[in-house]
Amino acid sequence: MPFDITEIILLGLNHKTAPLELRERLAFSDDDTAYALKKLRGLSAINELLIFSTCNRVEVLITTKNRQSALDTTKQFISEFKNVPAEKYAGALYVHTGVDAVRHIFRVASSLDSMIVGEPQILGQVKEAYSVAIENKTSGVILNRLLHRAFFVAKKVRSETGICDSAVSVSYAAVELGQKIFGSLENKNVLLIGAGEMAEIAVAHLIKHKAGKIFVANRTFKRGVDLARSFKGQAIRLEEVHETLKAVDIIISSTGAPGYIITRDNVKKSMRARRNRPLFFIDIAVPRDIDPEINRINNSYVYDIDDLKGVIDNNINERQKEAVKGERIVDEAVIAFQGWLKSLDAVPTIVALRNKFTSIAKTEVTKTFQTLKHLNNNDRQAINRMVDALIKKILHDPTIHLKHNGCHGNKTINIDIARKLFNLNDDGPE
Repeated sequence: MPFDITEIILLGLNHKTAPLELRERLAFSDDDTAYALKKLRGLSAINELLIFSTCNRVEVLITTKNRQSALDTTKQFISEFKNVPAEKYAGALYVHTGVDAVRHIFRVASSLDSMIVGEPQILGQVKEAYSVAIENKTSGVILNRLLHRAFFVAKKVRSETGICDSAVSVSYAAVELGQKIFGSLENKNVLLIGAGEMAEIAVAHLIKHKAGKIFVANRTFKRGVDLARSFKGQAIRLEEVHETLKAVDIIISSTGAPGYIITRDNVKKSMRARRNRPLFFIDIAVPRDIDPEINRINNSYVYDIDDLKGVIDNNINERQKEAVKGERIVDEAVIAFQGWLKSLDAVPTIVALRNKFTSIAKTEVTKTFQTLKHLNNNDRQAINRMVDALIKKILHDPTIHLKHNGCHGNKTINIDIARKLFNLNDDGPE
């Protein structure tokens, strides 16, 4: 009988191949994932298993010795479990096997396959999916090694390239611009006008950069008080905004007001009291809250949503350039992992070889002991230890050769020759 080869297979769909509506229908919740892992792992064609589901992708990672059966049963399970006929998602489905599956996992973990290259959340999501697989005992030798290498590769890509350096969200872009203007955001006071989500996120980033005091002005004062508490800041009334301009350095505005909340005249008066210290406005509102004419005042900088998007577009281009370096790191890691994976092909043969030699040696030692009745227990143990040592030394070079392909030749041919030479096909498990 020929020996079996374990394959790595990945099937799934993502934001590039499937619309949001389809991804939502096929997404796996935490409970769904735990249930599916147990059910799929119970199928004979599947050896190891991991399910990865986010808003942008649904992927199933498998090791198997029967590729077609594993694919068919997985697709059937998804269709039945999610009540979605296979033909509804077949066109969006991709299947990667072997090297391509390994490369895909490395690229996903490194955020090279993300909607926004370099986004930081994906690595944590992959780690969480792996933890769930570990908890449900569906990850074994191969997937354990694969996922740990994926984590290593992701960290290397992040540390050796600049794919995470440039801001690619409105909030990140605002903070990046602030750093360019002030050099450092440490101890810079912030005024938040309105309670828009993007403005809140921008303030959270500013806090991470050790910004100073935070003031919150909102049409509903109670909402302003609640928001200020979450940042350990101070709520003010909208009528106090103009006076507060004297005390702050950064203004983030995102109201639904029909006209300008802050005008050029307001700022001119404040700049005199500020002694021309720089004032940075981030206007995320549509229609705009901040009069663009403020840009004409020395040391006053106004950026609206379009300005920020321009910064983001430039930064995305920079990330794409850095992604080329990341792809090289991934390719190197794929080659190394494939070398390790191929060494596993020889493991059943090496085990069978050791078992055969050990069985022969034990049989002969037992016969010898029957003729040497005078040997005590210590003598017998010493002889057994010597036989074990001989077996290890005799098989050392053949083991290295089978694992690493020797100096020349095809590993599959070498394994086949070893099995025929020592008649291993009828010896022990494949």
